[in-house]
Amino acid sequence: MNPIYLDHAAATPLLPEVLDAMLPLLREQYGNPSSLHRFGREARSTVTVSRDAIARFLGCSSKELIFTGGGTESDNLALFGTAVVPASKKNHIITTAVEHHAVLHTCSRLEKLGYTVTYLPVDTTGLISLDKLRSSIRPETLLISMMYGNNEVGAIQPIAEAGSLAREHGVLFHVDAVQALGMEPIDLSSVHVDLMSFSAHKIGGPRGVGALYCSSRTKLEPQLLGGSQERKKRAGTENPAGIAGFAEAVKLAHDGLEDKRQRMEALRSRMIDGLVRELGADGFVVNGPEDPAQRLPHILNVSFPGCSTETLLMNLDLQGVAAASGSACTSGSLELSHVLVAMGLPPEVAGSAVRFSFGSTTNAEEIDRACQIVGTIVNRLRK
Repeated sequence: MNPIYLDHAAATPLLPEVLDAMLPLLREQYGNPSSLHRFGREARSTVTVSRDAIARFLGCSSKELIFTGGGTESDNLALFGTAVVPASKKNHIITTAVEHHAVLHTCSRLEKLGYTVTYLPVDTTGLISLDKLRSSIRPETLLISMMYGNNEVGAIQPIAEAGSLAREHGVLFHVDAVQALGMEPIDLSSVHVDLMSFSAHKIGGPRGVGALYCSSRTKLEPQLLGGSQERKKRAGTENPAGIAGFAEAVKLAHDGLEDKRQRMEALRSRMIDGLVRELGADGFVVNGPEDPAQRLPHILNVSFPGCSTETLLMNLDLQGVAAASGSACTSGSLELSHVLVAMGLPPEVAGSAVRFSFGSTTNAEEIDRACQIVGTIVNRLRK
């Protein structure tokens, strides 16, 4: 029986069109984009054309896009690059308790370097309060860093309103849009955002390629030194084939966005209906916002009280279903998800949560089979 991949929030299969865009470059284009000869100019042209295309789809200037090695580097560059060490008079950062560890661990390091960090709490659905954000802003606040759509429960934060608050108080605003790209419409010309992080492998692009939008108004100190690449903001030889693949993936995501959103929402609803058939309406708990306008359509976080996340994932894997917990793995065992803990969920709910996430290769038949497998496993474990 074919395996069922329901972990698209972690990584997506490379789209055929993306592979087609990359293969000729991998075979034939080996020049360094910084070289002045013809081979280098060809590679540089690939990077430039790709940058222009991505910028056009995102609604920004190509000069405002910095290519990176992925979303984690983009997050790190946004925070470290704006927080000039040692801490100046503006030494306060605001983030949320449900961020990706790429942001949380960076904030922890900044605290050790003399910055103070406010971690905004969230409600039981994973959403922040704008009133708490407003009251957390101080004269010394330098930066607000917030995830667009949560990678574990899909909660969409009020980015537009938060950006307006940041602009009103003269505070920089960074948005981690790694999970939202390709699922939510993004137009940087219409929101008050100073920095935004992206990653290619979440939208059918290659691994190891990302980008950071940095507005022309924002001062950013490079964190990788050794070359003048990326307008001296990120040293290191660019990956032309990977960047071209990223551009193709962004184009495909942009052109088919609404159809994809509707299809993901239909798959999500189908899985919930299937779990009801297998376990009953009281046999599981859906975590995150109910309102489709407040969540990403491709993420479904479900708890199965009476079962442990680790046991569920192991059994699912043995039956050919790939899912995730979203929580950290330490010494071979899973910790409770910091996102679900921050949401205040009871231990029996937080400790039995599984994230299912859908993508372009997911179909209705796979959802139905997965629900049957989940139902069999859960019923067996509960007995």
